[in-house]
Amino acid sequence: MMPPEPPALVRRLAAAPCDAAVRARLLAPPEAGEAEIPLTCSLRLAPGDRVLKRLVIEGSAASNLTLDCAGATLGVPGEPAHLGAYTIAIRSRPPARPGGPWDRPSGIRIRDCTVFGHIRIWGLGENGQGPLVRESSHSLGHTERAQAAAPTDVTITGTTITAAGPIPLYLGPGVTRVTLRGSRLAGRSVSTAFYLDAESAENRIEDNDIETETGRELVAVDGSARNRITGNRFTLRGQGGVRLYRNCGEGGTVRHQTPSDNVVTGNVFRTSGFFQAAPIVVNSRNGWRLTCGEDAGYPFGSSVDNRDNGTGNVVAPNTVE
Repeated sequence: MMPPEPPALVRRLAAAPCDAAVRARLLAPPEAGEAEIPLTCSLRLAPGDRVLKRLVIEGSAASNLTLDCAGATLGVPGEPAHLGAYTIAIRSRPPARPGGPWDRPSGIRIRDCTVFGHIRIWGLGENGQGPLVRESSHSLGHTERAQAAAPTDVTITGTTITAAGPIPLYLGPGVTRVTLRGSRLAGRSVSTAFYLDAESAENRIEDNDIETETGRELVAVDGSARNRITGNRFTLRGQGGVRLYRNCGEGGTVRHQTPSDNVVTGNVFRTSGFFQAAPIVVNSRNGWRLTCGEDAGYPFGSSVDNRDNGTGNVVAPNTVE
């Protein structure tokens, strides 16, 4: 009998192609009770295809799949969105038993899509205030737990995400090794265009057009480390470009990791108007938030020091036009 294949090799195997039934179900008009479709197989769409159902890429069963839109449209143009209605959700499954490992997807490839709405990627929680994130943050080792629970190795290329309210691309706590390359963030967001939440790391934002109309800065690096933001073209409308900081206390969650060792270089910031915020600010908050006391009582992280404490960041050269 042949020995089993080593786990490292198993992880590299591509997901099987979707069959005709999955494709037909995906392209059919949404019906009551079927607003979203789980995707665990690799799918190639045609340029004229329109997918109106939300896609959920969940757990290791979805690992190593490729979604190649070939220009197809996902989501509904012009439809106001809300946080729970993701166009694409990439998420981990909770442990099958208490204290067990999270079942996370990895090796996801998304390319050449036209997305209306937003994409969110998460593990322990959708944001830094979730109950499981908060519970984990109250003991040492939180950064490692959050990263072990979250999706990793996700690449999005040649894709336009047009927002309609929520942040077009959001990386939840602990998400690692996400790449957005050769893509465009557009539309309107009440917050930012791209959010890297606490304890996330080693993500890459490269050669994109980031022109979402936002309520604040375009890219938030919130307690996220070792990211590379390079070669992008930012369109600023009076708001900032990139802010590196660490939220303090919000939701009772202790933030452990600092916004450190990030590289923000080779970008072009295009500005207009008379009053412009600075394109890049390191340590932009430093405890000036009403929520800073909500995580009091723990001898580590933002519980004992509300400052951002980002170090080792490289933020030059960049160009302002």
